[in-house]
Amino acid sequence: MHSAWMSTKTISLSLPAYERLRSARQRPEESFSQVILRARWPEQPITAGEFLKLVRQRGPLLSEEGIREIEELKRRDAPPEDKWRQP
Repeated sequence: MHSAWMSTKTISLSLPAYERLRSARQRPEESFSQVILRARWPEQPITAGEFLKLVRQRGPLLSEEGIREIEELKRRDAPPEDKWRQP
């Protein structure tokens, strides 16, 4: 789909963004331009006021049980061992 007459722009990406873009290819020969053009972008981002209105209409996004599970997982989460210290 990439034609010789198409103008181009050079962009810089962080490595995680590059890997995400690369992994989104459906075929190895698919260009990054094709991947980006295939992506779906929201036409209009939601504002905080609109989000609050949705939550008031639909109710909370998480149940009380879901919140308790998240809090328990956060409580049990520990930093990784310090790989620079000798045991």
